[in-house]
Amino acid sequence: MSVRVLIVDDSATIRSLLKAELSRDPEIEVVGVAGDPFEAREAIKALSPDVITLDVEMPKMTGLEFLEKIMRLRPMPVVMVSTLTQAGAAITLEALEIGAVDCVGKPDFDGLAEKVKMAARARVRPLVQRTALRVDHAPYRPSDKVLAIGSSTGGVEALITMLSVFPENCPPTLVTQHMPATFTSSFAARLDRTCKPHVEEARDGAPLRTGCIYIAPGGATHLRVAGGTQRVCRLDESDLVNGHRPSVDVLFTSVAQEIGARAVGVILTGMGKDGALGLKAMREAGARTLGQDESTCVVYGMPRAAFEIGAVERQAPLGSLGRAALDLCSVEMRGAA
Repeated sequence: MSVRVLIVDDSATIRSLLKAELSRDPEIEVVGVAGDPFEAREAIKALSPDVITLDVEMPKMTGLEFLEKIMRLRPMPVVMVSTLTQAGAAITLEALEIGAVDCVGKPDFDGLAEKVKMAARARVRPLVQRTALRVDHAPYRPSDKVLAIGSSTGGVEALITMLSVFPENCPPTLVTQHMPATFTSSFAARLDRTCKPHVEEARDGAPLRTGCIYIAPGGATHLRVAGGTQRVCRLDESDLVNGHRPSVDVLFTSVAQEIGARAVGVILTGMGKDGALGLKAMREAGARTLGQDESTCVVYGMPRAAFEIGAVERQAPLGSLGRAALDLCSVEMRGAA
């Protein structure tokens, strides 16, 4: 069956371009268009689309405001359409945090059809107020371990949830999240404002430090770790891996090779299989590995692929993954009861 799509955008030109782009795919049917959220509300009732494409900036009600209403009252897959500027990136990150499945940039709409089809398969939950997670575990005791995390679709919300429990002295943490180039610096800045550790977009040669989280820059480079005892971030412009740059497999494989058993790997929500082989290499090198469980994933693709090949030591719900990763990185208490 075709994926039924409703296009919501205040620009008639953009609506026409989006419709033409999506209509090229025989697996997609554009069932309607709307010029503002009020038209969209009536179209949703009448047409029951599988997926909505939603403009960020619209008259009468912003895309963010409309998205929040959708996610509270009638949760459904939404792909945000945004101008790829720093301001647009910041707004779109808010949309992904609220519950949008993915985003696409104007004017080229790169990968739009695939993102729409992926969104149709996503697990969308009602928007609920995020509350601070209660932590009853022993405090984190810094060790020499490094944490590597990979994520894709749904990863913005997952990373915010996971990293929100990290203390100021968290393990050096490297994150590869599939994201366009314009978005990663804004995402790092957003995490830095909301998390206790320092969060930054990774720079080539940046030393790995306790209390720091490094986000792989989007688009042009892969993030690796190098240096043995003097561990640093390395960025390289090699080819796409699994269709991605940055690639989770590239990060995990470098961690397996350079750090081995002194590492912990976590694979979060995302479509496809990027990261599965790299996480398996980490586990075979003696690292501890965790995967997000199916019930809390927006798309149970990457964690499933990793679990099925034996790369995941243990699966856990998103709400407990942050503490679980910290426990695996912490100095062991000798003689504890």
